[in-house]
Amino acid sequence: MCRQLITLLLASSLFPAAPKLSKEQRAHHAASRLTFGPTPETLAAIHKIGVDKWVAQQLHPEKIAEDPALTARLKRYASVGLTNAQMMEKYPFRPGQGKGGAANVRLVYTELAETKLLRAVHSNHQLEELLADFWFNHFNVFFDKGFDRVLVTSYERDAIRPHVLGNFKDLLLATSKHPAMLFYLDNWRSVSPDRAPRRNQKRVLGLNENYARELLELHTMGVDNGYTQQDVTEVARCFTGWSIADIREGATFKFNALLHDQKEKKVLGQTIPAGQGEEDGLQVLDILLNHPATAKYISMKLAQRFVADEPPSTLIAKMATTFAKTHGDLREVMRTMLTAPEFWSPAAYKAKMKMPFEMVASALRATGAEIDNTTAIHQELKTLGQPLFRKVEPTGYYPFAAEWTNSASLLGRMNFGTQLARNKVRGIRVDLDKKLSGKTAPAEIAQALLLHPPAAGTVKALQAGSSPAHVAGLVLGGPEFQRR
Repeated sequence: MCRQLITLLLASSLFPAAPKLSKEQRAHHAASRLTFGPTPETLAAIHKIGVDKWVAQQLHPEKIAEDPALTARLKRYASVGLTNAQMMEKYPFRPGQGKGGAANVRLVYTELAETKLLRAVHSNHQLEELLADFWFNHFNVFFDKGFDRVLVTSYERDAIRPHVLGNFKDLLLATSKHPAMLFYLDNWRSVSPDRAPRRNQKRVLGLNENYARELLELHTMGVDNGYTQQDVTEVARCFTGWSIADIREGATFKFNALLHDQKEKKVLGQTIPAGQGEEDGLQVLDILLNHPATAKYISMKLAQRFVADEPPSTLIAKMATTFAKTHGDLREVMRTMLTAPEFWSPAAYKAKMKMPFEMVASALRATGAEIDNTTAIHQELKTLGQPLFRKVEPTGYYPFAAEWTNSASLLGRMNFGTQLARNKVRGIRVDLDKKLSGKTAPAEIAQALLLHPPAAGTVKALQAGSSPAHVAGLVLGGPEFQRR
């Protein structure tokens, strides 16, 4: 049966295109793309005020009251609100430290990852949570690299979350100056070759191009999109001296003029005069913000996450125009995307495959699961290939179906769905009787979890289910639930 469901997932005919999305499909499409998974409450809210008003509302999370139970619960996690200095004091960590340091790291990671999952499942600010996930992934930092184990918490909270619907320049500046990024891509060790000694005991000092390369390639312009290796080197020179003060105590941004290359540079054809300091890096950020390649690349990345793996060029062009006109107003770029005909086209409906985190969060939302402990969930995410905050490479996790559509990954999703429906996931409780309200027919169970009529192929495959819990597990791990 699992093989049959996997075959269904890979079949494009499972979701035949229609001339136009119905009212119900539009509501489900909005809930699928702008939340971590539809719930009856979400769909009721959409039908009450209409899709357009609901979408506009999601673009202003500050006007949406948060779930008080979630707010109260988040206060239990002491580490997520600490500054870097407070984190170092309360949960001291040094690379190579023994058991005490490892225990501190486990606690910090558990609280960071658990609060992310709780927000994804329970927050009323669903679009904001999706964007927090998107932008952290875009400006990825690997939790397990040295001091980043105690720096990533403030990075997500202070550099990412406040700017997800703000201005791209503020987001770019916040990430570039945060100690977590400076440490992850080694810019804190990048110095002008003219000003640094050749060796400083344990390490060689000199120009480091890691951040400069990822700034151009991943954060702004995109791969091979109008810059050269010489531009990478020049950008690296501009960011020399962007470093970290007191990394073992408080870890704050520090510009060290003694380590900065003060000579003239030329970036993307624009001259950056000699004799400046921190302004060199700021000028580079301005150049990149206003470059047409950045507007197009950022628009493409957002459309790939929210619309399709290969979004229409017409949509990207509209979004890029808005980005340029507003100088990077991300709320307006999102509004352009969410009001465009391409977003609401039948071709976009159910066109995206959920990444593992999206699948797990949506399963918890669909079943109304009670979350007591998330340790088992995070182990499951690791098994499925997307441990939170632990992507080693700066690329972040790719949102494309090809990354997640293989038999081992799909079988893992099926196993998780089955275990969840049978209350076999430690720390998670699902009241399936309450959720199904007495429904026993496979089609009825599928509709209760999918919140739309299941495809004929799905219903046929579910007939072999031996119990409501078994059928529910097959639905959660099955093809229709993997799509959004």
